[in-house]
Amino acid sequence: MIVRIVKLSLEPSRIKEFLNNFEHQKEKIRAFNGCEFLELYRDKHNTNLFFTYSYWQSETDLDLYRHSDLFKGIWAKTKPMFNAKPEAWSVDKLASLN
Repeated sequence: MIVRIVKLSLEPSRIKEFLNNFEHQKEKIRAFNGCEFLELYRDKHNTNLFFTYSYWQSETDLDLYRHSDLFKGIWAKTKPMFNAKPEAWSVDKLASLN
C-alpha cells in the first residue's frame, strides 16, 4: 500500500472554489481503481493550507491516477488556485493504531 500526502497552499480568495470542486470530485477520486481511502484536511491556524491524504493499493495505481484524464482535469482547475508550489509525498505506513 502507498499513502499519498499532498500539501496545497491556496489563494484565500479561491478557497470556496477549491472546496466546491473537491466536493464534486471526491467520489470520482475515491472510486478510481486502486484508491482505498481519501481525506481532506485544513490547517487550524493557516486556513489556506490544505492536505489530501489517500491510500493506494500500489504505486502503479497511483501513477495510473496521476496520468488519468480525471487527474488532469482536476489539476487544470486546481493549479491556478495555488499561492505556493504544492508538495507531495508517497510514504509507506509503518504503524497504525485504532
